[in-house]
Amino acid sequence: MVRGSMELVGKIALVTGAARGLGRAIALALAREGCDVVVSDLGAPAQEGVAYTLSGTEDLEATAAAVGACGRRALAVVADVTKAADVERMVGSAVSAMGGLDIVVANAGIIAAAPVAAMDEAVWDRIFAVNVRGVFLCARAAIPHLIARGGGRIVNVASVAGKTGRAGLSAYCASKAAVISFTQSLAEELGPAGVAVNALCPGFIKTAMWTDVLTPMLAAMTGTAAEAAFDDFIARTTFTKREQTPEEIAAAAVFLCRAESITGTTLTVAGGGEVH
Repeated sequence: MVRGSMELVGKIALVTGAARGLGRAIALALAREGCDVVVSDLGAPAQEGVAYTLSGTEDLEATAAAVGACGRRALAVVADVTKAADVERMVGSAVSAMGGLDIVVANAGIIAAAPVAAMDEAVWDRIFAVNVRGVFLCARAAIPHLIARGGGRIVNVASVAGKTGRAGLSAYCASKAAVISFTQSLAEELGPAGVAVNALCPGFIKTAMWTDVLTPMLAAMTGTAAEAAFDDFIARTTFTKREQTPEEIAAAAVFLCRAESITGTTLTVAGGGEVH
């Protein structure tokens, strides 16, 4: 092994929110690096207050099949990260099936858009339940297993929205800011045990969150046609003048899983769209 990096071949990873989008890309990137991967998602229809279709069980099984096609062991586990019993079962299934746990990528998240004056309390609570409590529950369940293996990695997927709040997205922005702060605290707690904890802040990617929620909001705010709103936003706000891809976010996740002496940090992948 090259000094300064963790060898990923043979490591066991768990990725939540892995049925599609960023989670699927991260799971496949880890598999290509030699990890066996447990993939998890809700496997349920859209929830109250979520204006886009959440992924189903078939999507999750497709991710597991794609991991298997990389020549690695795969396991799909349907779980709701807001429920402690589900998370304990998910982590327990991973450890039982794979023989341990080295890496956790807490990617599951949802979004909803509304001004504060019109924000439904149940929607606010659901966003925090998935985006913040879910990250906490995954970490809590995984910590003993990571320590038992002599250390490991936790990568919490936050967002550029956690760096700078935006009108109409108060709940989402606040939840992702909480993930960043939680990551810093957890990194200090787990550093002596050899577990590195970092946050990953994706930028602007055409996932369901953008196409079904954020792009229509941009179009309404700017008076731009929906089909042009995303591209116009990217041209105005990024240094590179282009969107990011799931594969670029996945490469950053792999970097954080490999890296030594990097913990408590926030890695932003946004083409210069967020530099704080």
